[in-house]
Amino acid sequence: MRLGLLAVGLVSLAALALSQDGGKAAGKQLQLRGDRFRGLTYDEMTPEQKALTDRALAGRGTIGTFNILLRSPGLSEAIRGTAGGRAGSPLTTKQAELAIIINARYWTTQFEWLVHHRAAVQAGVSESTVTAIAEGHRPTSMPADEEVVYNFVRDLLKTKQVSDPTFAAAKALLGERGIVDLIGLVGFYQSTSLMMNVDRYPMQGPDQKPELKKLESPLP
Repeated sequence: MRLGLLAVGLVSLAALALSQDGGKAAGKQLQLRGDRFRGLTYDEMTPEQKALTDRALAGRGTIGTFNILLRSPGLSEAIRGTAGGRAGSPLTTKQAELAIIINARYWTTQFEWLVHHRAAVQAGVSESTVTAIAEGHRPTSMPADEEVVYNFVRDLLKTKQVSDPTFAAAKALLGERGIVDLIGLVGFYQSTSLMMNVDRYPMQGPDQKPELKKLESPLP
């Protein structure tokens, strides 16, 4: 994806996840957070977990679902490959972030929404579009390159299918490679949402508040 599909989101998550002190790993600050999956300390980790942690601390940080995925190092490695394998995608960063916040709204994943709400606006999605999605309404003033993505992700999540007209519009805009990348992106962030929701992944500090209300029909 242009400039890296996950660059904006991962940088934002890293900044948030490392903003509070926790323990230390080989002299480095380590902050692992969770609820049902409590934050592990470096000393109690297996060699495989320590290797993952050392690499994360040397790179983008112990962000998001990292603490959860430590329970399954093999799955963590597989998901890492999925997240990093979309270079050159026809999807723009704006389109990707729009898809991510639609998914976060669908699953009411608070931390994912908090991070990617900001990233979506920075990438060019309007505040009015973000607000409409948060409130469970269809945005009324999306440009064509956003509306195609919105329709595709909305159909996929709500109906579990994609209609022929919606598919044709996505193919015309993104090509087959872009459609596959969009499906993969939604799948990746669905797994993130499921993990965070099962964990009841906490917000960070008293200044962070949930922004999404629970809705019976989050996607109109």
